[in-house]
Amino acid sequence: MDNPPLILLAAGGTGGHLFPAEALAVELIRRGLRVRLATDGRALRYSGLFGRESIELVPSATVRSRNPISLARTVLMLGYGTLVAANVVRRLKPAAVVGFGGYPTLPPLVAARMLGVPGIIHDANAVLGRANRFLSGRVNAIATSLPGVLDRDPALAGKATTVGTPMRPAILAAAAVKYAAPEVNGPLRLLVVGGSQGARVMSDIVPPAIEQLDPALWSRLIITQQVREEDMDRVRAVYDRLKINAELAPFFPDLPARLASSQLVISRSGAGTVAELAAIGRPSILVPLPGAIDQDQFANAGVLSQAGGALRIAQSDFTPERLAAEISAYAVEPQKLTAMAEAARSVGRLDAAERLADLVAKVAGI
Repeated sequence: MDNPPLILLAAGGTGGHLFPAEALAVELIRRGLRVRLATDGRALRYSGLFGRESIELVPSATVRSRNPISLARTVLMLGYGTLVAANVVRRLKPAAVVGFGGYPTLPPLVAARMLGVPGIIHDANAVLGRANRFLSGRVNAIATSLPGVLDRDPALAGKATTVGTPMRPAILAAAAVKYAAPEVNGPLRLLVVGGSQGARVMSDIVPPAIEQLDPALWSRLIITQQVREEDMDRVRAVYDRLKINAELAPFFPDLPARLASSQLVISRSGAGTVAELAAIGRPSILVPLPGAIDQDQFANAGVLSQAGGALRIAQSDFTPERLAAEISAYAVEPQKLTAMAEAARSVGRLDAAERLADLVAKVAGI
């Protein structure tokens, strides 16, 4: 019997790109297909579905500056990566190549185009990322997480399908946990996260905001906060002084379960975080990363805030005073949090992996 068709997935080496790729892989394997992942060396740090034996390392580089020497180096590296990727595609003979964004997806998808293999890109953001924008005219289909991403571009809108963001099994399990609003005078569970790298702004703003709350609220708080190693001592000192029940760590491997048990999330608004908040249905205060070229985090947060599921605060307005006022208001009127949780959930899609797998099968002719 012949081997079942193989799908080559291509993703940058961060969680925001790897997690949706992993979720699609789970669904494709369930359908009896084979999968391999083409990525850069960073992906080896993430333990998940993709072990070393199922990864093809493809060299790549990211455009970080307009400096001519730096740009030339990046172009050369991407060119070399494309040669390596072309050899991978020839050897594996995939039925399709699916990219999830980030510069490491460029070599495999450019190689697929050169060799006549169908290509698909998935973008989790409210605006196409730069690598995906470059690839958008060179692929057979574009899958988006959010509706309306390509409405202003009729040439691309014709090959776009809104599927949502494929969710890992741990997120789907967390989504089954019903939201429990805090009771007046009962515990208030806060989860503070800053994306896969952590965020210094959370260490700078959240502890002094907690300090400004009514002391009667301190004993109610249960805080779980992602804190960089270098900020750990100063954050812990504030919470210890106020006798706050707080768990601090640079990384939480069981983040989906912690999202499910939280009553208010304070976070950056990366595409993966926003999609998970919507899938699980949890109220949030979102602080988009400022200065991003595409303003993608601002747009992502806008999707949840327009639905009523989140409060979007620009980093320039994210002060201890403002945050303390918002937390105080939610503590007094917990029904607002319940309404936000329901509104966030209305935006979430739990069947995105199946929908994307359907699109892949169609484009690959399987």
